[in-house]
Amino acid sequence: MFALILILVFVGLTVFLATYINRKGKDEKVDIVINEDAECCGAHEVCERDNLQIINTKIEYFDDEELDALAGISPVNYSKKQIDAISDVFYSMQESDVAPWLRSLQLRNIQLPDFLREEALMIIAERR
Repeated sequence: MFALILILVFVGLTVFLATYINRKGKDEKVDIVINEDAECCGAHEVCERDNLQIINTKIEYFDDEELDALAGISPVNYSKKQIDAISDVFYSMQESDVAPWLRSLQLRNIQLPDFLREEALMIIAERR
């Protein structure tokens, strides 16, 4: 029994030392890819169309100008009619338009209700 424990400790130390020595000698290099094109070419891992970071400050409307009335209002204070207006816009758009729409809402200071925000983020995650 003692011999088995001693062997396990020896093997563990050997693996630890081998891993430590292997990592110590390597310098990790990171390649930075800058895409100048506004459209996604599909050649990189994260598509810019599905990126939620605000790259430019140009507001793009998705036939939802009426939502500007919700700017600065907390989703908790939305009326049923306002929630229906946001839902109508969200459920009528294509999946590829969800990320740009969310960026547009951020620029316009419009917040989604929690259930719609979760659905929108789920769609974006699936597209990635």
